[in-house]
Amino acid sequence: MSACVPTHATDSAHASRDHEPHGPPPGKFGKFRNFRIAGADVSASIAVFLIALPLSLGIALATGAPLQAGLVAAAVGGLVAGWLGGSPLQVSGPAAGLTVVTADVIHQYGWRTTCAITVLAGIAQLGLGCLRVARSALAVSPAVVHGMLAGIGVAIAVAQLHIVLGGTPQSSVLANLRALPAQLADAQSAALAISALTLALLLLWPRIPGRVGRALRVVPAPLVSVAAATAVAALAGLSVAKVDLPSWRSHALAGLPEGPVLGLIAAVLTVTLVCSVQSLLGAVAVDKLSSGRPGPRAGGRSDLNRELLGQGAANAVSGVLGGLPVAGVAVRSVANVRAGAVSRNSTMLHGVWVVVAALLMVPLLELIPLAALGALVMAVGIQMVSLNHIRTITRHREILAYTTTTLGVVFLGVLEGVALGVAVAVAVALHRLARTRITHTEEDGVHHVRVRGQLTFLAVPRLSRALHLAPQGAAIIVELDGSFMDHAAYEALHCWQDAHTAQGGTVEVTGRAGTRIAEPASASHSCCRPWTAWRNHHCDRPQEAPQGAGRPSGHQLASGISAFQRNTAPHVRGELARLAREGQQPSQLFLTCADSRLVTSMITSSGPGDLFVVRNVGNLVPLPGAESGDDSVAAAIEYAVDVLQVRSITVCGHSGCGAMQALLNTPPGGAQTPLKRWLRHGMPSLDRMAAHQKEGWARLAGRAPADAVEQLCLTNVVQQLEHLRGHGSVARRMAEGSLELHGMYFHVGEAQAYLLTESQDAVFDQVTPSPHEGTPREEPPARVKV
Repeated sequence: MSACVPTHATDSAHASRDHEPHGPPPGKFGKFRNFRIAGADVSASIAVFLIALPLSLGIALATGAPLQAGLVAAAVGGLVAGWLGGSPLQVSGPAAGLTVVTADVIHQYGWRTTCAITVLAGIAQLGLGCLRVARSALAVSPAVVHGMLAGIGVAIAVAQLHIVLGGTPQSSVLANLRALPAQLADAQSAALAISALTLALLLLWPRIPGRVGRALRVVPAPLVSVAAATAVAALAGLSVAKVDLPSWRSHALAGLPEGPVLGLIAAVLTVTLVCSVQSLLGAVAVDKLSSGRPGPRAGGRSDLNRELLGQGAANAVSGVLGGLPVAGVAVRSVANVRAGAVSRNSTMLHGVWVVVAALLMVPLLELIPLAALGALVMAVGIQMVSLNHIRTITRHREILAYTTTTLGVVFLGVLEGVALGVAVAVAVALHRLARTRITHTEEDGVHHVRVRGQLTFLAVPRLSRALHLAPQGAAIIVELDGSFMDHAAYEALHCWQDAHTAQGGTVEVTGRAGTRIAEPASASHSCCRPWTAWRNHHCDRPQEAPQGAGRPSGHQLASGISAFQRNTAPHVRGELARLAREGQQPSQLFLTCADSRLVTSMITSSGPGDLFVVRNVGNLVPLPGAESGDDSVAAAIEYAVDVLQVRSITVCGHSGCGAMQALLNTPPGGAQTPLKRWLRHGMPSLDRMAAHQKEGWARLAGRAPADAVEQLCLTNVVQQLEHLRGHGSVARRMAEGSLELHGMYFHVGEAQAYLLTESQDAVFDQVTPSPHEGTPREEPPARVKV
């Protein structure tokens, strides 16, 4: 059992985190001497505490539990889950998503048995964490998860509406709806006024414009609304029900569970499911949020199994101490990240503040009207029905699973609603997988076989019948419109394709818009297939006239954009959406020539977000102050180094550079064109080459440079690196040891890259594939000596 405890030395992965800022406090007392709390964590913990205090009381009120139970859960969530959990910046406590579940359990079994169920749910979470199944929770359809939260939100809002009107909620949504007309007729004006004030401040406080609004928003809206409602009720002498916190000496702790065994097991499973799913999804959301904020990221990705262990321990402790069930809370976690928290210390400190408030602020807390807390929790419930989620789910055609889950949770219960939602989601997935429409038509002598949907073994007989409707030797186009093809369908299609081609027919497999998907494996020029989309592509066959020759270049641009939207965009949309959310975080500034033959992403095997690329004629880096009014290169360097915090800068030259040819061949004097004025920044490279020529020609892979242009290209890389070192931001980062400079040369005709080595003689090494990549090194690296 000891292997399940989330200690710091469980494995090498955890051990490596001991020195990270988000790691838990060291287990040995001697290390506490160096324990420090960052100022950002202190301020963030206060911001979270100010949100957690009214929400914890409101959620306890909504469940029908003793109000102290909300404070106990908030303190335990901060201290226990914050210390042991695997998501450093997630804040745990009593969550709105657990309100309906907990209220139902309290109604059926009473408070002391509910505490015992919370303890058993925590033990179940510890077991699941030991089994390392945390990521399995992420396999649940988002439509089901958001539908569950929406159903819980509807149930919360309907129940709290009775408190807003000055009444008492019933035990179920249907009962609350049936009692609502009578409650509206008997509404208490004082409670309604306090609730209206609370809701108005919750809505308007975050929308105050200008600098005043930014300054006021430092104080959280929940605290402002509850504090204002409390002040108005006290000053006006309104007769409304208020918070009643009995003495801690009479606080009810957990007792032995009483009730039917099957019912207790169902309650434990429900609490375990909702707590675990909400906490794990919250940890993933916090990772995305923290990675998108400016500045260094606080820690790495969350350890979901460890987070499940931490949540289990927190629930076990909270239940024993008479607290509500604990889970990750989105509102508090978002506030923690946005307040600038850098480690788990902010979460734990917020728990300390809750303990202090529970012990020392009882007289103040007992002034809060229950109507204000009810309005606050009702607003939280309404926000759980997210229109953005509904739009996204509708776009992905999963609204049926969402609606089923929501209605099931509202009218049947959380466990029943989730079970119905999962069943519907599985049925929809199977329907999509099995539903395939295959048609055969003939147009102008060409046979078209169109496949709509996923192509699996279930559709192979119909596919075969459609393919064999075309006569031998005919021209056939197979149009596939789906994202999945299993092995059986692939084999059937390609076996038929080979047979039909052997009999003199032609086959073209395309996408829905008519773009070619692939060629048979035996087709000639197969080594070039990945690049056939290039307009000027040719290998060992004569170059064909590009399609649409003679048309204006605007048509070529539009055609290329259309091809991207049709073929490439669906594959990269998800990654680009992530980059749009999180912002760019490139690791390298890549400064190279504007030559059209230099495709930076291809020669570096990089993708979107990897490189911050600056291109100009001749890959030149003007010395600071030498650009005469055009600071574009210096601005790009400053932005990459100081703002984006890149870790390296690469200057890349290439063979056959037109700028270097112009430097060599253009006589001095004459009219100063923009190109000539720009190329003066390359004159130091020309002078450097003249000085080094006295020592001998540069060597490249055992041979002399092809001509003076090639030697100048190599020399220019070394010279521009010297210019880079003259920029203040670069020099400062290099002195700190946080920035590296690299030189690179790319031979276009040989498709060969060279890297500048760290040596006094400026030697370039040939870059060759590693042996484990399948290409053996047959000769030592070639060197270029400048």
